[in-house]
Amino acid sequence: MKKHQRGRCLQAIVQNHVAKKLLLLALMAIPLCTFAGGGIAAGLDGAAGEVKGIFSNTSNLILAIGGIVGLIGGIRVYIKWNNGDQDVQKELIGWAGACIFLLMSGVVIKTFFDM
Repeated sequence: MKKHQRGRCLQAIVQNHVAKKLLLLALMAIPLCTFAGGGIAAGLDGAAGEVKGIFSNTSNLILAIGGIVGLIGGIRVYIKWNNGDQDVQKELIGWAGACIFLLMSGVVIKTFFDM
């Protein structure tokens, strides 16, 4: 065998050996990916549940704050109206806008996160 042919033969053996190692590594990784996939899916489901719980509580808190703001605003507008102040309409619009914003943001959060 000539020197040139031996070099090609050795190169083919080395490439074949590397290909076998890569195939072996790939076959070993398949079961690991399968086990990891179940863990990742369970982790993502758990995280989604946590996020839904947090946003559900936040939405309920925003709705409660909106109710409190509405009560305070109603009392303040009533007091101004009884005192005969001229800017009752501005006060009413300001408090009503704040209350509507808080109530709508709570509803939007609930519908956005499908709770």
